[in-house]
Amino acid sequence: MVELSPNIPLMDSTNFFWANIGDEATCKILFDSVIIKTIIAVKSVNWIICNSSYDLEPGTFSLYPEFLSIGPLLASNRLGKSAGYFWQEDSACLAWLDQQPTNSVIYAAYGSTTVFDHTQFQEVALGLELTNRPFLWVVRQDITSNIDYAYPKGFKDRVHKRGLMVSWAPQQQVLSHPSIACFISHCGWNSTIEGISNGVSFLCWPFLADQFANQTYICDEWKIGLGLSKDEIGIIRKGEIKDKLEHLLTDKSYKERALNLQDKIMDSIRGGSSHKNFNKFIEWIKDI
Repeated sequence: MVELSPNIPLMDSTNFFWANIGDEATCKILFDSVIIKTIIAVKSVNWIICNSSYDLEPGTFSLYPEFLSIGPLLASNRLGKSAGYFWQEDSACLAWLDQQPTNSVIYAAYGSTTVFDHTQFQEVALGLELTNRPFLWVVRQDITSNIDYAYPKGFKDRVHKRGLMVSWAPQQQVLSHPSIACFISHCGWNSTIEGISNGVSFLCWPFLADQFANQTYICDEWKIGLGLSKDEIGIIRKGEIKDKLEHLLTDKSYKERALNLQDKIMDSIRGGSSHKNFNKFIEWIKDI
């Protein structure tokens, strides 16, 4: 375990993001070509602009004053239409969400690169089914092999009245929908910021890079989510998924903390620390 500061969460060195990005050769290439060059580049700049908020990482921003938090920055707040999505969005899921009760839907999305083997994919499906709750599950065509035949036998028939699978979702619109109860997430930073900005609680399922550190903040620092445990062969089983979701959704303190954190970080862009940092940066540019 590595401690940069008493005010920053301990980091497990086995979860450093350059050690969780592929095989050993890939990790070495990444470290040499990206990490080292980034360190050199960072030393030559005046400011590092961050899509974060002081309230999310006060220890980090206190330790590194050259880091300026100006977030949360959300695509939904831009003027105009966003572009550059990895996959074609299925906006029809929003009409489906309109038909669901408030604070009832489990939203499961694992980002644009996560891949499951056949066994793990089936455990996810069965875990969602066991909850007996409505769910919206983003299932990319490449999330597992032979996707058309990957679901457990009879699964789609059994859940068709309360479950919806889409290939890609307009995530910020989904997370802001009143029917969403929680977010099963890979804990990528964009998804983390989007979830916090909408006051949702998390069931964390990190896979690589910075996602493990983000889970630490979600579960241990902000206490707005829970992690999942693997079995002896590295699979997260359906019972584990179902039990953790039940805990997350019946213990109202997770949702309460998520809403409190949402208020804090949204206030930071409405005249708070992020707003002031942004203005500070603009004034610095003007003075150059």
